[in-house]
Formats: sequence, C-alpha cells, structure tokens
Amino acid sequence: MKLTIAYLYYDLLNLYGENGNIKILKKQLEDQNIKVQVKFLTVGDKLDIDSYDFIYIGAGTENNQKIALNHLINYKNDIKDAIENNKFFLVTGNSIELFGEYILTKNGDKYDALNVFPFYTKETEFRMIDECVFKSNFIKDYIIGFQNQGSVIIENKNPMFEVINGIGSYPTSKTEGVLYNNFYGTYLIGPILVRNPEFLKYVIKKLVVSKNKNFKFNKWDLNLEKKAYKSFMKNNYKEIS
Repeated sequence: MKLTIAYLYYDLLNLYGENGNIKILKKQLEDQNIKVQVKFLTVGDKLDIDSYDFIYIGAGTENNQKIALNHLINYKNDIKDAIENNKFFLVTGNSIELFGEYILTKNGDKYDALNVFPFYTKETEFRMIDECVFKSNFIKDYIIGFQNQGSVIIENKNPMFEVINGIGSYPTSKTEGVLYNNFYGTYLIGPILVRNPEFLKYVIKKLVVSKNKNFKFNKWDLNLEKKAYKSFMKNNYKEIS
C-alpha cells in the first residue's frame, strides 16, 4: 500500500511545531510497512485534491491564514466534493476557520471562506490561551492540547469535542472543533497527533482500513507518546486521569 499526504502551506501555517503531526503520521504509517509520500505544497502550487489520500493544514498567523485562503479558495468546489466523498482531512489551529462561510476581523473586514460548513468566524479583542482537555465520542481517552486563539466559531453545527477544561468554539459553548465524515478540525495545537497517541491510532486505522479493510496492523511503537500523555494527565488533571 502507498499513501500520499498533502501538507498544505507548510511554510505559512506551521506555528508551534505543527509539522510534528506530519512527522509522526508518516513514521507510524511506515512502521506499518506502508509507503508514504508527503507532498509539501504552498501558494502558487497546483492542488490536485483527488490525488491525495490525506490532507493536512496547520496553524498560522492571521496574515498568513489570509494568504493561504486566497490560494485555497480557488479549489473550494474540489474540497467540498472531497469532504463529501470521505477524503481524510486534519486541520489544526486557525486553519479550521478557512472551512466556514466567512471570517470577520476585529476591524470589521469580511473574508469569504470555503463555505464547506455552516459556521462563521469572528476575531476577538483578546486571545484565549489555555491547556485543554476535551472528550470525544469516538475514542475513550481524553484529548489534550493547547489553545492560543484570537477568534471564535459561531453557529457550529458539527462539533468534534466536548469541552472538559478549556475554551469552546465560542466562550459560552461546551463543544469545540468540527467533525464531518473524515474531516477532523480543531483549534488544538501541540501538535495534536503527537500528544494524543490514541487519536493518532484512530485516524491511522480509519485511513488504512478505508484502503484495505483486511489490513493486518503491526504492533504500535508509541511508548514515549503514551508516557508523555499519562504524565500530563496525572500532573494536571489527576481527578479525571
């Protein structure tokens, strides 16, 4: 089996070491004897959405986010079709905002986004910074990560997580992220796949089984990641770990 991963805007949207998501994804797939090709793509490159098995976009500054949006919006119909057809996406940090209807800035400017999901984003006057613990309905382990966001999602109809500790899609919400088909979007950074080994295994298993339902997995080598996860939970959230 060979899988192609598209790492979009690797040079613009890579705050907080978010490229760690690609590194651990590639390593764990290769440990399963799967050939992996990572395509590093950015503004000016042609995007052939159908040719990728997995698409990743990380976090960036507000300015770089808008630069990426100006390029990505040329492919919005292809992206919509791909998501409806169960293409795998992982989108972290403020790149989740690209998939809503529009982005409202603090200055009142409005940027049309991809309009894949029926939410919009509003930049805030303050930044929301916190270590977070979320809960999902698809894995047993809690999801941990870091939020450093200056925007909130309004009218999110497809949340991915329940907020245990941290900030929701908007301050009064108890949900966060976007989950639809095989699209996984969250403000959490960290990088999320490194900090959450069970989430990493879940995504990889779904991706691989979608290509070969009879695939036999090797033993996972995630001991260090599991130790780091357990240590964080024990030291910070002992009551729920």
